[in-house]
Amino acid sequence: MGKTITIAFANNKGGSGKTTSCANVGYSLWSMGKKVLLIDGDMQMNLSLSYFDEDQVLSFATGGHNLYTAILKQDDLKDYIQNTDYPGLDLIPSSTLMSEIEYKLYSMDGSQTILKDCLAKVKKSGKYDFILIDAPPTLGGWVNNILAAADNVIVPVEASPWGLFGLANMLEFVDNAGRTNHKLKLLGIAITKVDMRKNYFKQTSETLAEADVPVFKTVIRIDREVEWAQDDSKPILAYKKNARSALEYLEMSREVLELCQ
Repeated sequence: MGKTITIAFANNKGGSGKTTSCANVGYSLWSMGKKVLLIDGDMQMNLSLSYFDEDQVLSFATGGHNLYTAILKQDDLKDYIQNTDYPGLDLIPSSTLMSEIEYKLYSMDGSQTILKDCLAKVKKSGKYDFILIDAPPTLGGWVNNILAAADNVIVPVEASPWGLFGLANMLEFVDNAGRTNHKLKLLGIAITKVDMRKNYFKQTSETLAEADVPVFKTVIRIDREVEWAQDDSKPILAYKKNARSALEYLEMSREVLELCQ
């Protein structure tokens, strides 16, 4: 592909499968030979917990080797990269202190592009094919920072009665971010947590079709193996490569590759 592509996973509604999608698309791209950097931008640290056990994640959070410290110091992010168990798949962990990031940003110069600036040298180095950023389930200055640093955004949406609640606000936020970051593109809506026995998937699909937004062909169905994988601090494809959701995330990642060509 010749350049590093940055993708943000964002949705202002919690429980959308955002972090799970970021973790598993990242691993799937790596399994296809791509070098990937994951950035955990959420105070809940679940992306970090997808690759490291709780003790390691808490050590990152309290020891200063985390995204919050880097943003506060406006440091080059290369010094905060942690190697996972998968060579060529790295992660910058989060911290619970990210809960303060909105307040901190207001008092910092160039607050709208701090993440972009901190990431510039890593991206320019060409070390990674993809940088995937997990955004918190909010809208505000920090998520705007993430979108300013991204080339593309994926919005995971849960196939449930309330799954689309707030999506219009999210899409408007992305559109506004695109007015200053002109290369920002909505790569697609990813429908997650699908239960084919219920009618919510059909309702969700029909509503998105009416909204005329790009939607991934691959959907992610409910799979209990995902929770077992998370409990083991592993992506689903690493935990059980033949699991239904593992194959679905692999297929979705192939779509990502095609869309980014």
